[in-house]
Amino acid sequence: MAERAMTESKGNWSPLIDIRIVEVGPRDGLQHEPAVLSIEDKVSFVNDLSRSGVAEIEVGSFVSPRAVPQMADTDQVFARIDRRLGVLYSALVPNERGWERAEASRVDKIALFTAASDRFTQRNINCTIGESMQRFRPIVSAAKRRGVMVRGYISTVTHCPFEGPVPPSQVLDVAKRLLDLGIDELSLGETMGMAAPTHIKRLLDELLRHIPAAMLSLHVHDTYGLGIANVLTAWAEYGLRTFDTSAGGLGGCPFAPGAAGNVATEDVAYALRIAGAAVTADERAVVAAALKLEPVVGHPLASRVSRVLRKDLPSDVRCEVVP
Repeated sequence: MAERAMTESKGNWSPLIDIRIVEVGPRDGLQHEPAVLSIEDKVSFVNDLSRSGVAEIEVGSFVSPRAVPQMADTDQVFARIDRRLGVLYSALVPNERGWERAEASRVDKIALFTAASDRFTQRNINCTIGESMQRFRPIVSAAKRRGVMVRGYISTVTHCPFEGPVPPSQVLDVAKRLLDLGIDELSLGETMGMAAPTHIKRLLDELLRHIPAAMLSLHVHDTYGLGIANVLTAWAEYGLRTFDTSAGGLGGCPFAPGAAGNVATEDVAYALRIAGAAVTADERAVVAAALKLEPVVGHPLASRVSRVLRKDLPSDVRCEVVP
């Protein structure tokens, strides 16, 4: 794996390779909003995003309704969305019961969640990193038997709200343990939104010596306005092509005090396109999809691109179908 990783890492890749946008707004975005959307609003949001050109949509999570009431109806949302050919529909799965619900909903991919710091993992999913790996083992095995792809989330890859700076070696250790379980893809969560490009460089310098860039996705928050800079650094200097983003910049992390929302899908799509990347996601369609949620969530979108485009969109915005 190390040899393969080196051939795909810094300095040996094509900037014209298609960018994969993993749209996490319907899950990671909405679960942080105080308002609980109706099933109809969620289905409409996912369907609009399906036509925007994103590669994957994280539709929801199969967690306990008591823990995350915003996600209580994920089964019903999956049953009612219009699945578009070429788009993956994924969901977060916390345990074996969650896997059973995901399997019944015919998800294309499941996501498992851990972190690079024990204190954050304990606060978030009530177990240590080691215990989370044991919890994941039967889920990964079951998903593999069914031919379902598995993503592993690693939060706090540069900073932890409880432990401070997180060394890249600590992230690599967790990544290797997830890969040993059979995980197909790793999402690197910059949970606090504190990282500068120098932190992202140190992280990727360590990881790409062992893991191919094609297996990594970068998931950044925009607390201090550095989200786009970190995305461009990971793409331009290290060849990452997959990025987790949230329409309108919705979301955040309830277990990370002070962390702002995810970096906005439309901001990332615009920034990468103007920098020369091949991007299929249409920022106008993403903004149109997210703008419909403003009256429901009760606050304006946080993205920069939405501020520019909203004046050009009709009041009854509708997403245009991407060919």
